[in-house]
Amino acid sequence: MSAYPNAAATTSSVDATAAAPEADACCAGPLPVLGRDVTVPLVTGGEVTYAALDYGASAPALQRVWDDVAAYAPYYGSVHRGAGYLSQLSTDLFEQSRVTVAEFLDCRSSDQVIFTRSTTDSLNLLARALPADCQVFVFETEHHASLLPWQGAQVTYLNAPRTPAQAVATLERALADREPYGPALVCVTGASNVTGELWPVKDLAAAAHAHGARIVVDAAQLAPHHPVSVQELDVDWIAFSGHKLYAPFGSGVLAGRADWLQAAEPYLAGGGASRKVARREDGGVDVDWHTTAARHEAGSPNVIGAYSIASACRALTEAGFDTLVEREQQLIRRVRAGLAEVPEVRVLSLFGDDAPRVAVISFVVEGWNSSHFAAALSAEYGIGVRDGLFCAHPLVRTLLGSEPQEPGECGAPEAAPGERSLNAIRVSFGAGTPDEHVDRFVGAVRELVADGAKWQYRTEEGRCVPAV
Repeated sequence: MSAYPNAAATTSSVDATAAAPEADACCAGPLPVLGRDVTVPLVTGGEVTYAALDYGASAPALQRVWDDVAAYAPYYGSVHRGAGYLSQLSTDLFEQSRVTVAEFLDCRSSDQVIFTRSTTDSLNLLARALPADCQVFVFETEHHASLLPWQGAQVTYLNAPRTPAQAVATLERALADREPYGPALVCVTGASNVTGELWPVKDLAAAAHAHGARIVVDAAQLAPHHPVSVQELDVDWIAFSGHKLYAPFGSGVLAGRADWLQAAEPYLAGGGASRKVARREDGGVDVDWHTTAARHEAGSPNVIGAYSIASACRALTEAGFDTLVEREQQLIRRVRAGLAEVPEVRVLSLFGDDAPRVAVISFVVEGWNSSHFAAALSAEYGIGVRDGLFCAHPLVRTLLGSEPQEPGECGAPEAAPGERSLNAIRVSFGAGTPDEHVDRFVGAVRELVADGAKWQYRTEEGRCVPAV
């Protein structure tokens, strides 16, 4: 804690300025988010309140998070580097944010919470900390943030399973066959960023541990929608991003076991990661690195990003995660029922209609280029969704039944409106989504399929846009 006796009290008063959600944030309704009243123009004339249904890419900031950050901003100071009051207060705030995140994730007392830039950054950090000769096992269904960081390791890519039980059996076979028997890591998503389906993380963790492997969970899509307990799931690490957890200030988290992280060279070499640096007689430099989370947090920490994540963790906890999950499930059922009534729509799924899922739904529409459909939703209805391969190319291609070498990219395809594309459309929502937004989306899908677009569109730099 700070040497200033009032620093902690001031920090508490900063938190208290926005400690409770607004009165209209009833447990039965959406939580207040920034942008909920923003209006956008329609190509057909007039304006409409924007329906942000791309939470899977970046969720809007909770009003609570924005208010907490605004209350802290006048007290902003350097972290771990200053003797002044504001520096001491900011350091307290930063370290308390670490504690809040650990509580939110139900971490073990010995776990470390490291603040990073994003899920991608977290998993790349862990990849740099792998022991020598570590084998990595990862399903082809992963987001690229989980699929790609392990390039320097011995990687086994596992085929997409079609049931949770098949996922566990596939992993068990792969782990049983590994040679030589040394350190191993399994990387798996908690909830798919394409289908929203929950993966059997607890069973996969048990399988990994039974074969002497560790497991890291990409919780980028899980943590904003569902309670996550490191201890209950019995996983070794959790990674997630602030910008998907209603805290868009460029921060992420890697939380879990400390030993591999303490043994690895710092992810970034520089100030903050080192405890002592001294010149040697031969002219070189000796460095004594930190063994705490600071070892991998070189440079000036993103205190606002860390604090915003902690604020979001508190807000979701105080709102009652069970209530938030129940309401989200109601919205999911409403959207899926509406899409099921349109024969031309095919919803993408690995595990089937009955699989538990979060509010991430991808689909294709017969006779429509996915970029064209998404562009029409935006331009004619004020609805923001995502189209493309969602930075999960192997998974989307598997679900679409295309060949692995067929072209496609994260963004829009080159295909013109009406032409087939190897991409899909994704609608995603969460704690801040009003009922009206999902109802408007379902109605817009019905109208577009039945009546076609009201406007002409063209392809510009690979993206479908309204023709002017």
